[in-house]
Amino acid sequence: MRRTATRLADGREIVYFDDTPDAPERTAADTRDLPPLQSSSEIRRDPLTGEWVAMAAHRQTRTYKPPAETCPLCPSVPGRPTEIPESSYDVVVFENRFPSFSHGVQDFGGNGLSTVDGMELVARAPGRGRCEVVCFTSDHNSSFGELTVPRIRTVMDVWADRTEAMSAMPEIAQVFPFENRGEEIGVTLSHPHGQIYGYPFITPRTERMLEVASSYLDKHGRPVMGDVLAAEREAGTRLVETSEHWTAFVPAAARWPVEVHVVPHRQVPDLPALTEEERDDFAGLYARVLKHLDSLYDRPLPYIAAWHQAPVGEGRDLAWLHLEVFSILRTKDKLKYLAGSESGMAVWINDVTPEAIAERLRNAS
Repeated sequence: MRRTATRLADGREIVYFDDTPDAPERTAADTRDLPPLQSSSEIRRDPLTGEWVAMAAHRQTRTYKPPAETCPLCPSVPGRPTEIPESSYDVVVFENRFPSFSHGVQDFGGNGLSTVDGMELVARAPGRGRCEVVCFTSDHNSSFGELTVPRIRTVMDVWADRTEAMSAMPEIAQVFPFENRGEEIGVTLSHPHGQIYGYPFITPRTERMLEVASSYLDKHGRPVMGDVLAAEREAGTRLVETSEHWTAFVPAAARWPVEVHVVPHRQVPDLPALTEEERDDFAGLYARVLKHLDSLYDRPLPYIAAWHQAPVGEGRDLAWLHLEVFSILRTKDKLKYLAGSESGMAVWINDVTPEAIAERLRNAS
């Protein structure tokens, strides 16, 4: 794979990852007249939960459901420059033009955290971090599930590359690669793409998972994910796909009507820690998992695919890398809405048993 890094007209970084042997050199310049990137992101800490909340009002003006002929993620053509100056690409990553977090956010002044309107209970800080867009293919009408296994393997290397790069940035505490697919999920650009967030804090979900992992290790002397994985493989009732290095299963306490966890058999903290063989093996297994998902309702399944990685500076001996794929579609034409219990109390109520959905997924394709 060839890696080529350059800059867009407003100074944002763009990196091309080419796996096609005869791919041209990436020398095209961004001809757009773009204003300098400005981000007003900040984070505020909820005094009741201790959780950080991001404020990014500038994102209100981001591109919203453009027609295919004006898609900003397609390659540039004469007379219509896009976010990608080249006329073709394999996989490309660039800094988001409307980021939730940005390394360019200015200090508020003074030292350390400031407060909101003098209220010391509510801390605030610059929303420093990084947000990147990952385009999986130049084909606007494709999807991740239609990628070849070698291309999925390339995307694995891209995720690992960007995780390493972001982890080296002093303002970033956790790196989160993910893909949103489908309008029902809230996708505003239909071109096959994902994103990578570099957070300036450890996310609440990860904090909670590390707390549970630490408590379980102290009590049992073993990692909780290792025991979960062994139990799922032995029971078999919730398995969807297995391979030499990975297992995909519906978790026994699934929150969503469709939810699959893809877990490596070896405890590793993040994507860069995977071996070449583990990355190869994931590509084939994940391609099969996506076929099951799209066959479940005989339609493209809207989903979120979220990589759970260890934070940059802590919990790396406790975390166990895994991919969580879930959908809000509970039947072919019915959505699961987060009602009072889920939204108000974070107590999930699932309308289908994990065992039933696992069996349906296994038989789907």
